[in-house]
Amino acid sequence: MKYSITWFLNGHRSSLLASLLLPSVLCLGCGGPAPLTVDMPLHLEDHLDAATIVGSEVPDDIPEPVEWLFDEPQPDWRPATPTGGLWKPVRPVRTDDALRLPLNAANRDPQESDLEGFIYTELPDLRLEDWAYVEIRARTSDPMESIRLGFNYTEEDPFDMGVPFYSATRWPARAFLVTDGPIQTYRLPLDSRWMRPMWEGPWTHLAVIFVSQADEEAATLDILSVRLIPRGYEYRENAVSVHSPRLGGISRRAIVTYPPSRLEWRVRVPEGGRLDLASGLLDGASDVTFRVNVTVDGDEVVVFEEASADASAWHLGSVDLGAYAGRTIGLTLETESEREGAVAFWGAPTVSGDRPPDEPNVIFYVIDGAGADWMSLYGYNRRTTPFLERLARDAVVFEQAYSNATSTPLSAPSYMTSLLFNSIMPYGSFFDRIPDGVTTMAEHFGRNGWQTGVFTSNPHASSARGLDRNVDRTGLAPIENATDATSSQYLQRAFWEWRDAWVGQPFWAHFQTTDGHEPFETVAPFAGLFLAPEMRERYFRWDELELCNSYLRPLTNEREASCAAAGGTEERFALAQQALYDEGMAHQDHQLERLVARLQAAGQYENTILVIASDHGYPAASHRVMPGMARGAPYIHPFATRVPLMFVWPGHIAGGRRIRTPVSMLDVLPTLLELVGLPQPDLKQGQSLAPLLLGQVAEAEWESRPVIVDVLVEDVASGQLMGNIEMIDGRWGASLCVRPAGTTFVRRNHVYDALVGCVQARRPERLLLYDLWEDPLLQRPVNAERPDLVEKYTALLEAQVEANAAIRKLVGAGGERVSLTPEQLRTLRTLGYIQ
Repeated sequence: MKYSITWFLNGHRSSLLASLLLPSVLCLGCGGPAPLTVDMPLHLEDHLDAATIVGSEVPDDIPEPVEWLFDEPQPDWRPATPTGGLWKPVRPVRTDDALRLPLNAANRDPQESDLEGFIYTELPDLRLEDWAYVEIRARTSDPMESIRLGFNYTEEDPFDMGVPFYSATRWPARAFLVTDGPIQTYRLPLDSRWMRPMWEGPWTHLAVIFVSQADEEAATLDILSVRLIPRGYEYRENAVSVHSPRLGGISRRAIVTYPPSRLEWRVRVPEGGRLDLASGLLDGASDVTFRVNVTVDGDEVVVFEEASADASAWHLGSVDLGAYAGRTIGLTLETESEREGAVAFWGAPTVSGDRPPDEPNVIFYVIDGAGADWMSLYGYNRRTTPFLERLARDAVVFEQAYSNATSTPLSAPSYMTSLLFNSIMPYGSFFDRIPDGVTTMAEHFGRNGWQTGVFTSNPHASSARGLDRNVDRTGLAPIENATDATSSQYLQRAFWEWRDAWVGQPFWAHFQTTDGHEPFETVAPFAGLFLAPEMRERYFRWDELELCNSYLRPLTNEREASCAAAGGTEERFALAQQALYDEGMAHQDHQLERLVARLQAAGQYENTILVIASDHGYPAASHRVMPGMARGAPYIHPFATRVPLMFVWPGHIAGGRRIRTPVSMLDVLPTLLELVGLPQPDLKQGQSLAPLLLGQVAEAEWESRPVIVDVLVEDVASGQLMGNIEMIDGRWGASLCVRPAGTTFVRRNHVYDALVGCVQARRPERLLLYDLWEDPLLQRPVNAERPDLVEKYTALLEAQVEANAAIRKLVGAGGERVSLTPEQLRTLRTLGYIQ
């Protein structure tokens, strides 16, 4: 690593003091672009139209993509033979515009239940680090599951699984297929954080690996093209642009330029003014010098300079502009390089000043998979959350809070936008990114001056769904010995590194931790808190051998005998797993205590809104089962979707209160916006709870909306909606089965690798009705006793499906005019989703 950093200000090293404010444009009667004023933090990347730009010319020699079009023969692409002859290679067939890849029983992996095929080509000794992603255009109407990439053909299986490639199966290099027939484009990133080569030397082979859904007899995939995109290619469209490049595992919203370049803004500096920034290089770049200059009365002074040749990480800097308070200056970001073609990044350059006292920080802390029923905060008999019990003295705790879906890929887009999953995007790929027509929580705060950061160990809560869009800082550098069970520790470390480097406020931060997530590898001193070492050892042995666990597949007599021979039973397995999960919850609770203590020590606790919540209950969307989980119960079952929800804001929200009114995670975004005084979204399906929190409305007078749980996905066979949409409406809970036409039940949908289908799969009733007061664990439907309510909630939930479709049409229009029927508009207004 080679770099040097110098701060200058009138010949003196700058200080690191600061605070924050909002941008507006104001002409002071001078020539040139109107100067920017800093009433809130001023993100310079949002004001390229106000900058004077010199240089930054796109080089002529940027490498072009390598592309194979299958509307003509591509003899270099051929099927691969699985090692050991475990199953037969696929037999491709040419069509007019594609290479057709049919899978049948001969292609079945004997170790799995799916069909699998490979095609590959040799590469001219490329370097993996020079390439950004592989883009595949494909189509299918058959029950295909996914495609992934393989690298460097081997004579021996590197994973001892019959796979002749070094295979990247983690989320960036795999895509779940959309099976509705039209051509789809899948972009599979070659991110170095996930794609560390497991071989020495160059990248010599590229494979496309395609897999059917389980238990299918045949399926076909058409591949129209494969395109290999070089790093930096996406920047060539504009000489100066805004992107979110990732360096060292961390993404920052950045201005991208080609040295030599010079970008100048006229800025009126506020009291306590400062400039925070990060600098970085595209992989393979040589030395680039970054400078920040200040021009006053025609005299230009260098206030920041960094010379860097390290393209593996961001370099942070800060400049004290306080000496220029009240003056209009020219503020210039300048780069130069000895080599043509270098690409330089200015990461989230932000001008701020003394902070207005009424603008709070916001921390939205999501504990992944935290079921309220397993927290002593909510009466669980193990002390899993002793700190949260104490924190409740400062908090409002919602007793009946629910997630709106049962897995992170479905729930995270919902609570980040206050729109149900099926209102945001078509029910297609597991990795669809949210459309541009919907604004995320991060964007609401970032556009209004808050510094924004995302800290999560679950990619479905950030980049996999596009929820990192326009965030100032997201992602993590690889951390030695980090595991899911220690996520809260390393996420908090990354958070404080961000705050120490960019101390300006206000900030918005989203945490999503996985301490209690499988594989339940709890660390000391919490390992052993609820499970004895001997039983812990047995559990992991049972788990490794897939014994005693009936959630993945039924316990046959043979498997049950094997479980017993190993000293186990299904109940002992489940109880051991429960104890491990509880230890992870206790570890998470302790780390939350450390976060709050440090906020207090930094003097930020009193002016920070802290929201503690979860994305879904447990074991929803898990591969496990715990004691008491009702098999085949609706998703409104408390074990599936009941989550913690508590708000803390000392001096503003009176603590020590518990509210029993049912609420949902859709309500978090509108609540936070009202608390900080920002406008509500034009379109939302949640409601603000701020009047309840601030004591403006008594709970007995509160008019709440029914809680909706939406677990509808696409049936791969028919392309129609399938699954459940459910409602909690005061005393009553209703679960409506949505089935493809002509079917009596819905089978497992492997697109989501989870049991996503009608919970009443083989029952005659489309709607199951429950009395939540008398039967909180949903043991017995009351359809026969209340046919009137069955009719009522069937109509309400069918209307909800139609409302979701109308909203999906709106947000997917990309700003174009959309025609809705009068009935659709009336439904949206009646439900309170639009004004």
